[in-house]
Amino acid sequence: MKLIIDCMGGDHAPDEMLAGVIAAHRGRAADCEFLLVGNENALKAVAAERGYDLSPFEIRHTESVITMDDDAMAWRGDKKDASMTVALRALADGEGDAVVSCSNTGALFSGATMIARRAKGVHRAAIGTVLPFDPPVLLLDSGANVIVQPDFLVQFAVMGTAYMKALYGLDKPRVGLLNNGTEEHKGTELQQQAYALLADCPNIHFIGNVEAGSIPLGACDVVVTDGFTGNITLKAFEGMGKMFSKKLKGLFKSGLGGALAYLLLKNKIKELRKSFDASEIGGSPILGLRKPVIKAHGSSKEKAFMNAIYQAKTLASSGALEQMQADMATLEAAKKTAAGGEENAH
Repeated sequence: MKLIIDCMGGDHAPDEMLAGVIAAHRGRAADCEFLLVGNENALKAVAAERGYDLSPFEIRHTESVITMDDDAMAWRGDKKDASMTVALRALADGEGDAVVSCSNTGALFSGATMIARRAKGVHRAAIGTVLPFDPPVLLLDSGANVIVQPDFLVQFAVMGTAYMKALYGLDKPRVGLLNNGTEEHKGTELQQQAYALLADCPNIHFIGNVEAGSIPLGACDVVVTDGFTGNITLKAFEGMGKMFSKKLKGLFKSGLGGALAYLLLKNKIKELRKSFDASEIGGSPILGLRKPVIKAHGSSKEKAFMNAIYQAKTLASSGALEQMQADMATLEAAKKTAAGGEENAH
C-alpha cells in the first residue's frame, strides 16, 4: 500500500507532519510506501534538524501551499502546483491508495470531489467525524454541505453504515437523524422528508430521530444531518470536552484533598482524557469518493497526524469503499423499482 501525504498543509507544517510520518513509518504503517508531497528543501531541513532518515520515502517537490485563508477553489487557479493539489492528482492518477492532508477544509473537500472524484451514484460526498464517545459515533456531514436535500441524507446514512461496519465491526449500525425531538413529525420539511426516506431505505438500520443530547449517551452509531448543523454540533461537543477537562483539573487543584484524590485516580483520569482526545482518532474521512482522503485537523501535531495516517491505511484496506458502492447500487436499484411501480399504478 502507498500513502500520499500532503506535508505542507496545516498550522505546524512541515515539522509536525514529517514527525507524524516518521512515527507512523516506525509504527503500524511500517509496511506502507510513502509519497511525501511538499517543499523538498523544507522537508530536508526538518529531517537534518531532527535526525530523520528520508531515504525510505519518495518526495515530490512543490513550491506553493494552499493556506487556511485561500479560497475553496484555489487549487483550480494559482495553486495548481500546491502540495494538496499535487497529492490529490497523484491519487487520481493511481500513484497511491489514500491521501492525508491538514489543508484548508473547503479546498480539500472541493479538490477531492473534483480531482479524486465521487464514487458512482453519489450525489454529494460528506465529511464523517468519529465522535470519541463510548461507543464511538460517526457524525456526517460534519461541515462540508451546508445545504442538503433529503436524499443526500439517505446516502450519508448508507455510507456511514458501511464505514462503521468495516472499521468498527458493527453488524447493524444504528442510524439516527439529528433533530429537535424524537417524534416522527419533528423538524423542518427537510427532516420530515428525510425521515420518510430513511425509514424505507433497505441498506440501513434506521432508529428514527435523535436529539443532540442523546448522542453521547449511545443513542445511535451513525448520526446524519446537514453540514451546517453537524459542524455546530461537533464544535459544541469539542467545547464541552475542553470545559469538562478544565473543570476536572481545577477540582483536583483545590487543596490537599483534591491533590490526594488525584493521586488515587490519576490513571483513570488519564484514560478519561484519552477517550475525549481527538488526536487519538487523527482525522475525518471524506466519504463518497472513489479513494480514501483523510482530512486531518489544521492544528494537528505529530500524534494526531500519525493517527490520521493510520486511519488512511485502515480505510484503504477495509473494503468500506467497495461496500459503500455496492450498497449505493442497491439503493438506486430500489428507487428505480419503486418509481416503476408508481408508473404502473397510474
